Amino acid sequence: MAAALANPVLRRLLRVPPAYYVFAVLLVVLWIARPNMLNLNIMGIFVRQIVPLGILVLGQLLVMRVRSIDLSGGGVILLINYTISSGVFPGASMAFFVVLALGIGLAVGLFNGLMVGVRRVSAVIVTLAVGIVLVGIVQYLSSGKPPGDVPGMFADIYNTKLGPAPTPVIFWVAVSAALSLFLSRTVFGRYVTSVGENAQAAHFSGVPVARTVVLAHTLAGLFAGIAALVQTASIAVGSVRVGLDLPILAVAATILGGVVFGRGEGGVWGPFFGVLSFALLFVVMTTFGVDEPGKLIAQGLIILLAAIFYGIRQRSS
Repeated sequence: MAAALANPVLRRLLRVPPAYYVFAVLLVVLWIARPNMLNLNIMGIFVRQIVPLGILVLGQLLVMRVRSIDLSGGGVILLINYTISSGVFPGASMAFFVVLALGIGLAVGLFNGLMVGVRRVSAVIVTLAVGIVLVGIVQYLSSGKPPGDVPGMFADIYNTKLGPAPTPVIFWVAVSAALSLFLSRTVFGRYVTSVGENAQAAHFSGVPVARTVVLAHTLAGLFAGIAALVQTASIAVGSVRVGLDLPILAVAATILGGVVFGRGEGGVWGPFFGVLSFALLFVVMTTFGVDEPGKLIAQGLIILLAAIFYGIRQRSS
């Protein structure tokens, strides 16, 4: 009897994305080891630093739900950072840089989408190649040297608060909520689910599969452009390396949040907590004096455990 009762409970627990468990464990560890670190102002500083990753994850979860992937986000962030900090557009307004960044992101995303959705080229190869090309362009234009400072208006906006909460964090939550509603309440959201479950069946059901994939990649490019603006404002200087590690972390946080290729069981909020888990991991590792190699090992182990988790859940179902 107990075993019969335990099985449904176990299955229910296995359906919860690993991000929630990881977040809870890290929160308990931090509460026991350094409860003073759970101060709202202190946590706001740490969470604000991972907002660019959080926004990039929104695009990643979209393309992964249609059985694709986007590894070009780092190149998009680097190129936008260069165009803002290099002085190519002296005296340009904030509105100009925002439109420019969103335009670059949309153009790259559309190209990726056409290659993957229409030309049926491997998403890994296309998006990785595009990211490398963009990095190469920046390296060539900058001669490998940091280009310069970012206009002060970016830092001024980035450092604002609404009450105790940093504005970038509020912006991230708002964009995540908007995407969650968009996917759950619109026809496009149903298309994404159908393509992820079975692209061939979706095609014969009248779902525009290619168009859905193209639009998912285009939106991912748009999110990369937004992430680039936030990342540029956060560091306030030009760089020839900024953002290059974010695509892999975005994939990891998305998987940790319950979104695997073709399945979006974690929705938007699973990956959201996946990103928060990496933020808490950074806080916990810093608290215990763990250096950078140790942090990388811990990140890798968490991703590995998430993969094992999904294997167990698949067998149990």
